[in-house]
Amino acid sequence: MIDIVKEINAVHRMTRPANLPGGEGHTVRLKRSYDAAIEDVWDAITNPERVRRWFLPLEGDLRLGGFYQLKGNAGGKILRCEPPRLLEVTWTMGPNKDDESSKVHVQLSAGEKEETVLELDHTAIVPPGMWDEYGPGAVGLGWDLALLGLGLGLGGTYLEDHEKDAFGQTPEGGQFMAGCSEAWRVAHEASGAPADQARKSAEATLKFYRPNPT
Repeated sequence: MIDIVKEINAVHRMTRPANLPGGEGHTVRLKRSYDAAIEDVWDAITNPERVRRWFLPLEGDLRLGGFYQLKGNAGGKILRCEPPRLLEVTWTMGPNKDDESSKVHVQLSAGEKEETVLELDHTAIVPPGMWDEYGPGAVGLGWDLALLGLGLGLGGTYLEDHEKDAFGQTPEGGQFMAGCSEAWRVAHEASGAPADQARKSAEATLKFYRPNPT
């Protein structure tokens, strides 16, 4: 059993506008601590054998300036890699892996004892209509699921591929996504969005991720 409330509350979420060379964008940030040494967390997010266990199969030329691909998901270019503390990549679904209009920046820092603090920023130019409809939860909720998987993996628990796919449709997964969606509503409103817009965006995002709740 996963302590859903604990996992939701383990993450600090925020969003803010971002100025990018290609135009106006947005940043979503997630920050949480893991009970693991910084070297272990770094290995878990960069070693393909471990990444596939908690996230997705990872392949490519995995070096500074090389290109990576997550199976069935995003790919991009490795812009910065400073073990065991900093990783920055472009993040795109399209063929242009050099496209810096969407970037993910991960920073690790050592906390007390064996604790590691992970901060993840995803900054991207988002079509205005999409942002207005879904808000920060559109990408934030996906990262919530990833960071949950990372936490389970660091603790030695891994979901099979079919279990990952089905998790969102289980009562437990529904509770997790509903709680995270509510947290993104709060973060969206805290960034200056009108309360009604933040609420509608959170509802639309949850419906997108979980269209047929059971």
